[in-house]
Amino acid sequence: MNNLITRAIALLEKIPHSLIAFIARFSIAAVFWKSGQTKVEGLAIDLIDGTFQFGWPRLADSTIALFKSEYHVPLLSPDVAAHLAAFAEHFFPVLILVGFATRFSALALLGMTLTIQLFVYPDAYPTHGTWAAVLLYLMTTGPGKLSIDHLIARHFSR
Repeated sequence: MNNLITRAIALLEKIPHSLIAFIARFSIAAVFWKSGQTKVEGLAIDLIDGTFQFGWPRLADSTIALFKSEYHVPLLSPDVAAHLAAFAEHFFPVLILVGFATRFSALALLGMTLTIQLFVYPDAYPTHGTWAAVLLYLMTTGPGKLSIDHLIARHFSR
């Protein structure tokens, strides 16, 4: 029995980091991208359901009102917070998805996650803990071989 468990663990340890990192990148990018999409009009891209509406993005009418009523963050006006959140939820997921500046983009989204957890939805710690775990994984291990970061590192290691 002990030998069977040891072999099973050895098999699980062969799961490539690059596969885990790619799934982590895709998944966490989708979470933040989809949230960002709820805040804007004029640009709608969803690779899974095939939605493609290209245009100049602008904040949805309801977004600033939401930041005034529900998404209270300290030190920022609702207008500034709404614009920053909409930008961050589009910019950093794209970087993470392609694997460019992955560790720093994950750090930025971890900061956003902590802000949401502390000031907006303190009871949502199971969800935010999952996001934090994925982001910390990417920060500590990097994006894997299927990334621009890996190509850049290979180029400069020559």
